[in-house]
Amino acid sequence: MTTTGQTAQTAGRTAQLTGRTEQPEQSAEFKQPVTVIGLGNLGLALADAFLAQGHPTTVWNRTPAKADGLVARGAVLAATPAEAVAASELVIVAVLDQATAHDILLPTAAALSGRTLVNLTSSTPQPARELAAWAAEQGAAYVVGAVYAVPQTIGTPEAFVLYSGDQNAFETHRDQLDLLGASGFVGTDAGVAPVYDMAVLSGMYGMFAGFFQAMALGRSERIRAADVTDRLVPWLKAAADALPGFAREIDSGDYATVTSSLGMNAVGLRNILSATESQGLGTALLSPLQALFDDQVAQGHGTASLSRAVESLHPRS
Repeated sequence: MTTTGQTAQTAGRTAQLTGRTEQPEQSAEFKQPVTVIGLGNLGLALADAFLAQGHPTTVWNRTPAKADGLVARGAVLAATPAEAVAASELVIVAVLDQATAHDILLPTAAALSGRTLVNLTSSTPQPARELAAWAAEQGAAYVVGAVYAVPQTIGTPEAFVLYSGDQNAFETHRDQLDLLGASGFVGTDAGVAPVYDMAVLSGMYGMFAGFFQAMALGRSERIRAADVTDRLVPWLKAAADALPGFAREIDSGDYATVTSSLGMNAVGLRNILSATESQGLGTALLSPLQALFDDQVAQGHGTASLSRAVESLHPRS
């Protein structure tokens, strides 16, 4: 039986994650059933988060043995995806890719009417929109989520998830979704959350590219990677402070600056690439950025802000 203390603890946790005060349930005993399809590292963490908060949780996975630990903690293992979908109004999908999600969901079509599908599988915009359209044809509400967390942080304040798609379905199930991490809704187009995902991860991989180049340069002179990193991390944190200003310039289209111009950075990066080559190292990671700088300078924008480099990624009109 749920105690008053447990109910207060759950309400406090929801408020901590969402910044909202949880409204009283119709029944203090009721916890919405949830289905989780896919028990990779992410799916296991999702199901565990729901179980930890007392939600009846049904799971399905192609390899049933992966559910053993969850079943031992109270989850129900469905025999088929259709059985899993039928068990809960809220169905979470977290599998390898969108093609896998489609293959798993296709045989469940007859059970989908009235359900909310929340697909946390990594996606690109067009497949997300196609699956959303298919789900709508089956009478299901469809929400796409982009997860920014490692599985170990699911259900903690360190995790957050961006959602797009059916806004009414998102709001209806927000209290449950907030148990996975702080949630934000970014648009009614199912393809929007995947665009955010690709954009954020692009920034991450760009950072990794610079990091790997820095490590190779240090190692060329027998400098330990750890020693370079000790200096690099504070510098990157300080440099990140410039990003909101760059974003305002990009949104407004006003690239006037009196500080870090494209011409200045084109010369600086060219010097770095030249020095890198003289160390016998490749420049494949940063040469594309040099090409953007040079293109903008050639168009007569050498005095413009560094952020104007983004314009060279767009097709010329």
